[in-house]
Amino acid sequence: MKRMNHKPLIYDQINQTDLDQMNEVLDNTDTLGVIEWAYDTYREELVYACSFGAEGIVLLHHIAQVQPKAKVVFLDTHLHFKETYELIDEVKQRFPELQIIMTEPELTIQQQAEQHGDQLWKKSPDLCCALRKIEPLKRALSPAKAWLSGLRREQSHTRAHTQFINLDHKFKSIKVCPLIHWTWSDVWTYIMRHKLPYNPLHDQGYPSIGCEPCTFAVREGQDSRAGRWSGQTKTECGLHQS
Repeated sequence: MKRMNHKPLIYDQINQTDLDQMNEVLDNTDTLGVIEWAYDTYREELVYACSFGAEGIVLLHHIAQVQPKAKVVFLDTHLHFKETYELIDEVKQRFPELQIIMTEPELTIQQQAEQHGDQLWKKSPDLCCALRKIEPLKRALSPAKAWLSGLRREQSHTRAHTQFINLDHKFKSIKVCPLIHWTWSDVWTYIMRHKLPYNPLHDQGYPSIGCEPCTFAVREGQDSRAGRWSGQTKTECGLHQS
């Protein structure tokens, strides 16, 4: 195994060769090894943006073993399922040292309706996501050099080429994705083995859980993202699109 390089990879200072070489090194380690590299490299300048889906729970459990007091950002759009908020409370009890930060949009739902019309998520979902997710995450990541994400290649065709380390052009940051090789079965085997709390909506046909108005159950055999913005061409909130 090649020697781990802990010199931080900085968004505007890295070239593709450096990125490819570091990904090649990390290909020879495991999920915990990728997370250890990330925290050893970026320390306090690493943020985990967690949606508290099944992958998020797995990643939180790994992170707590490496950095128990890690900073975890949740984008509280004020439109999440009650089950999601209840799960966050459970996670806080399970991992009391984690710094879970509820990051909110600048506009309340009422203020957004007054400025852009009622139920913006129906007539302009991209604008709604920009106001309630993208801009808040941009603020949360502004002091950081890198962030962690639970993306898996298997989730959808738009995520199939995700690497362990990625240049995030949207947020001008480094995005680290330790779970890229995990399957849906791997995720659930891990959750059950470690008796981790999870969102009960997963048991009701919701593999991917976001805001309540834009999330629906999927049929067996469908893409795991099929229940997000069902009936529209939109499949991503924009957080993971350059």
